[in-house]
Amino acid sequence: MTELKQRLGRSYARFATNVAVRFPRLWPLVRPLVRKQFDLLAPVWDTMRSPDAFAPLEAALATVKEPVGDALDVGTGTGAAAFAIADRFSTARVVGVDIAPEMVERARQKARDRKNLSFEHADASSLPYERASFDLVTAANMIPFFGELARVVRPGGTLVVAFSLGPATPIYVKSERMRKELGARGFTEFAEIEAGRGSALVARKS
Repeated sequence: MTELKQRLGRSYARFATNVAVRFPRLWPLVRPLVRKQFDLLAPVWDTMRSPDAFAPLEAALATVKEPVGDALDVGTGTGAAAFAIADRFSTARVVGVDIAPEMVERARQKARDRKNLSFEHADASSLPYERASFDLVTAANMIPFFGELARVVRPGGTLVVAFSLGPATPIYVKSERMRKELGARGFTEFAEIEAGRGSALVARKS
């Protein structure tokens, strides 16, 4: 039954991703079940990550030019990607946000001794930040709400969208689609990176 639930969960994640990317106005219809799904997974989320789950993100971060003053990790889960950012850019102020309150609570517990790292509950389709607030924004295994991602990245800033298993990731968007959507919103200098079993797209906002 557990395996069946996991398969159904992955299928729904792919369905919700397709809905949100193709028909953003329908996101509120699928959002409640997505939030519930990840709240239920929060207690075991860290045990579900493979050792190379964030290899694409780490490889992409290695290409980001410093300095990074403010960074945002969207769909942070229990905070692994946000911790990776904070470890690489030690002077950056890093915020991780997630739609699932249980995920956020566990991330906060893990970050109790990290002064440059904080976590907040937020919907990625409507982020609670001013325009051009961050030098770096990341989304690892996360539905990319292109308008909001573009809105909060500063001119000259960098966006990283990473998928741990490439096209096999339950939440996945093709590179061609991301380039089109982000290019229409002022991003240039795209770079595609493969690492571990996954891939990442790096885009710089002109």
